[in-house]
Amino acid sequence: MEKLSGLYEGVIQEIGEDPTREGLLKTPERVAKAIQFLTHGYSLDPAEILKSAMFKEEYRQMVLVKEIELYSMCEHHMLPFFGKAYVAYIPDGQIVGLSKIPRVVDAYARRLQVQERLTYQIRDCIQETLRPLGVAVVIEAQHMCMQMRGVQKQNSVTTTSAFTGEFLKENTRNEFISLISSDLNK
Repeated sequence: MEKLSGLYEGVIQEIGEDPTREGLLKTPERVAKAIQFLTHGYSLDPAEILKSAMFKEEYRQMVLVKEIELYSMCEHHMLPFFGKAYVAYIPDGQIVGLSKIPRVVDAYARRLQVQERLTYQIRDCIQETLRPLGVAVVIEAQHMCMQMRGVQKQNSVTTTSAFTGEFLKENTRNEFISLISSDLNK
């Protein structure tokens, strides 16, 4: 923490601010704590998260967890991107506690990331650990690096998808897309 705080104090100085100014006195420490929280996914093992709650079950239909909030940091600019993940799998003798799927999303999202890799990492972790008949992951996110700087397109949304197994079949993929697009609560 101390080393990170010192580095951020240097950054504040380099941009032309006075790190001894009252409003900035504790900023290096606050930023160091924030960056540690925003990147704590490096200390997590997503496969172990899944393994901690796997259960034998003969259910063989789609299990979908929708609208999982995610927050990540673009590895190119270290600016946030945020949005929602939609994750589904078709069990093959094993199910997983439902809370573990958002935890896997967070474990990968809380790292320096690109959305494309994040999508594959979630898919591959579930596929390799749970060994289901298929996995589907869709992520929709807004990237502050596109909204605050560079192209400055405030309303842009990036969508990525990744599929394995049964989700490579058109009818299963279409069912998944239909379910993530619908609002069954209304």
